[in-house]
Amino acid sequence: MKLNARIRNYVYFGLFVGFIGVSWLVRFEPGMEMGNNFYLFAKDMVLILPPAFVLIGLFDVWAKRETIERHFGEAADARGFFWSILLAATTVGGTFVAFPVANALYHKGARYSMIMTYVTAASLVMIPMSIMEAAILGPLFTAVRILVSLPLVILGSILIEKILVRRGYRIPDART
Repeated sequence: MKLNARIRNYVYFGLFVGFIGVSWLVRFEPGMEMGNNFYLFAKDMVLILPPAFVLIGLFDVWAKRETIERHFGEAADARGFFWSILLAATTVGGTFVAFPVANALYHKGARYSMIMTYVTAASLVMIPMSIMEAAILGPLFTAVRILVSLPLVILGSILIEKILVRRGYRIPDART
């Protein structure tokens, strides 16, 4: 019996919920802990995602294609990487928000390297995370981590873009 992917995901989720429920009934500690962790994660997502998706929708509507192409597209120079990193630093919600924003950037004409720099930098240079890291580990550690990581991110993004372009890769359009 072959199930399509959507039904299979529902079955897996149902099995997971069933496992958590049975774990609570028989007091199975690892299962109970998994349930607690899932609850905390789900609660965070319910609080973060709705406002984030509203902001992403506004970005998609308000950001003009010409502006994105000028700063992130084929005509963008090295300043495009600066804009990608700056946008990433101000993105709240981590990669849960970064991927939909990256999709909006792509559909408005951003280059692959700018998109990959943005997505990767979104997990490296978020302002709140960097401030907390500097307070705990010290500003020097944070500065060194960022100054070493960002050039590698940019170089890696350029290299991956060259490979993707050479192979003629296109991101599938899920909007249609």
